[in-house]
Amino acid sequence: MAFFGLDRVSRFFNLIKENGGFRQSLYKLYRQNDLKSGTLVGTDKLGNKYYENNEYFLGRNRWVIYSPSLGTDFDGSAVSPAWFGWLHYKTDIPPTQKEHVQYSYIDTTPSPNPTGTNKAYIPYTTGKPKIQAWVPPTRS
Repeated sequence: MAFFGLDRVSRFFNLIKENGGFRQSLYKLYRQNDLKSGTLVGTDKLGNKYYENNEYFLGRNRWVIYSPSLGTDFDGSAVSPAWFGWLHYKTDIPPTQKEHVQYSYIDTTPSPNPTGTNKAYIPYTTGKPKIQAWVPPTRS
């Protein structure tokens, strides 16, 4: 079967089956641009699900599927600090197995990224601008 490539076809259909069928797989492709299969490691209080599959390359073997309540407007800031460390390989122990240490300077409720809104950080400069806008001449 491997000679004719039929093992890849069966693997494709198993991936579709593990992701909930054709309709659910198309929805996951729309939201995530990727179809993966893995074991569910845990969920956070926002409803995000965290998965792991060590058959994938390091750096691609842990991922998050954001809660459907976020729709297509999900952001990396929706990941809680406890799960952030596990996703980025700071620890191999997920927060479901060991209690996460809470620091006073870390906000436990993540807030959305304000870039592009009126709450975005804009630095104040005291220096002279290097480029000045052109002002058209006026007739007197």
